[in-house]
Amino acid sequence: MTTASWKILLTRRPANELAVGWLTMFVIGSDLFVVSPLLPFIAADYRTSPTLAGLGVTIFSLTYMLSAPVLGRIADRIGRGRVLGYCLWVFAAANILTAVAGSLTWLLVARLCAGAAAAGVSPSIYALVGGSAPSDQRATWLSIVVSGLLMSLSLGASTGGLIGAAVGWRIVFGGLAALSLLLVWANSCVWRDGYATVNPAVVAGRLTISTVILRLAPTVVWSTAVYATYTYLGDGLASFGYSTGDIAAVLFSYGCGAISGVLIGGRMTDRLGAGLTSTIGLSGLCCCFFLLRLLLESGVLVVCAFGLLSLVAQLFFPAQQVRLAREFPAARATVLAWNNSALFLGISLGSLIGGQTILLAGFNVNLVISAVIATIGLAFNQGGHPIQAADAVMRQPRRA
Repeated sequence: MTTASWKILLTRRPANELAVGWLTMFVIGSDLFVVSPLLPFIAADYRTSPTLAGLGVTIFSLTYMLSAPVLGRIADRIGRGRVLGYCLWVFAAANILTAVAGSLTWLLVARLCAGAAAAGVSPSIYALVGGSAPSDQRATWLSIVVSGLLMSLSLGASTGGLIGAAVGWRIVFGGLAALSLLLVWANSCVWRDGYATVNPAVVAGRLTISTVILRLAPTVVWSTAVYATYTYLGDGLASFGYSTGDIAAVLFSYGCGAISGVLIGGRMTDRLGAGLTSTIGLSGLCCCFFLLRLLLESGVLVVCAFGLLSLVAQLFFPAQQVRLAREFPAARATVLAWNNSALFLGISLGSLIGGQTILLAGFNVNLVISAVIATIGLAFNQGGHPIQAADAVMRQPRRA
């Protein structure tokens, strides 16, 4: 490539930032979700049960949830781009260790390191994208980046599963390590202004425990409602007599709805405001749970209903991210890291509540419980955020 071509490429900063941010979240998500289709091969390699091998997913998730707030705060203190670079290096090393792990114990250690590193990558990317985006397009930018994480659930995990079946599961993690190293270089190129430090007094002065809990309650309740149903989607549909092919069609529709919902949610937030968009998302989620219950009993339009449910559910997340970023501009990485931890906490609570509800009363009742939880989330959403002024964060002028 000629020098002139490189100059043209480097001056297209918005496209570069979005592309690199999307790819980074795609790799992070793929690293988490690819373990599920690879579990039979991992368990066979270590001569253990898939249940024990599946502890790698649990350890990754728990470590992520606990590490994200700490690393987010560090990112706000020493620079979000700097923490992003360090964590990507550790993430690559953790995947190399996963690929060469000689025992299940070392595999679990490697997944612990990968979860901690991912906890520093995701909020840093969100904070950098939120800070670089034009104020009237911040939600759209964040939704595009989040779509990379959602895309990894369908495309990244399935591709990794096929590669693992063909050439071995260790090659998959070796490839993720190589991609992580490339992302170290790519992120260092596009986030040149992301290494500035923030005054610790400013960060500490804006965030308090009571404030954070109040602001993050909608995220916890929303994710609890969503994952109380999604976690047991396959078993619930099987109880209604759906075949494996039918369940696959529902899951595909659900995934498409999620990607569409987060992108639409970003555009709606930029046009209608974060408060109204999150309210629409939570209200629509409650209605969709009741609608799905009726359609499951009649057996019509079930695939479309699950797609609609997923689409409406994902309207909330980009709106919530923008609200938090606007309320805490000096501690953006910290509060978005807490938001990610709140998401994982809700996933855990949803899995627990959904499992107990289905065990005692069935999938139909679980849909009603999820609708009630979404209604509670709507109440928290109305009371958890004050009326916000326009985002007045000043951004550094771009340099060609």
